[in-house]
Amino acid sequence: MRKLLDFLYRKRHWFVFILFEIISFALIYRNNSYQRSVLLSSANVVVANVSSVSGEVLQYMNLVEKNKALLDKNGQLEMELLHLQDQFQLMQAELDTFSGFVPDSLTTSFPYKSVTATIVNKSVSHTANYLTIDKGRLDGIAPDMGVVSSDGVVGVVSTVSDHFAVVLPLLNPKFRLSCKVLGSSYFGSMQWDGRDVAYANVDELPLHVKFETGDTIVTSGYSALFPAGLIVGQVVDSEKQQDDAFYSIRVKLATSFTSLSQVRVIVNYFQKEQIEIEKEALQHD
Repeated sequence: MRKLLDFLYRKRHWFVFILFEIISFALIYRNNSYQRSVLLSSANVVVANVSSVSGEVLQYMNLVEKNKALLDKNGQLEMELLHLQDQFQLMQAELDTFSGFVPDSLTTSFPYKSVTATIVNKSVSHTANYLTIDKGRLDGIAPDMGVVSSDGVVGVVSTVSDHFAVVLPLLNPKFRLSCKVLGSSYFGSMQWDGRDVAYANVDELPLHVKFETGDTIVTSGYSALFPAGLIVGQVVDSEKQQDDAFYSIRVKLATSFTSLSQVRVIVNYFQKEQIEIEKEALQHD
């Protein structure tokens, strides 16, 4: 307290000066209409600028939530589109066989939904890369669930804790993806060669499959991870494999892993049942 009083005493002339300045401005403001209007105008400008800046800050903060809501909506629309594609293919198959029977699967619910997640850690420059997302077991995430972005396929969930999950992306040679050329029923296996983060290879594609540079590569649907028709990338080059029985296709990946920040985890309600029946069949072989 004594130090505070000493400080105020030493600086007393400054406080007296400030007091007189305040009194002077108050007298000018009260007794001169022109100066009063100038001060009011200046104050309005300052308030307007402060309001504008604060509004932009609030708008930016709200933008994060809007982006998340938009991703959720995009995921929902994508699942609905895949559902419609499945229905169309089943109806087309029935028309091709001249049957008036409508299969039960047309009336059942589409077994997929998606959960939006944010990437909290990732690597793209290693030989074996991984992603960490902020959703885990408590959010309904489990191992072997497919992961996609707004542009295309990302990878598969590898390990899960209560609040986080580690994703094995396409940029990891351990991950193989069953995919095909859009419009074709023949499928091959995609694997990253560890060289360029923008490209991967599809091998074991039969020679009689017709495709061109620029054609779209999509998921085949021949696994419990992804529904058929999700975009993987585009054909940029091809060559015959060493045994001359299959093509090897160079694919530019649709997902940009270097800038990737948001993903969607695909939940397949029938995945467990499919895996269990397939294991049972293998045991009986």
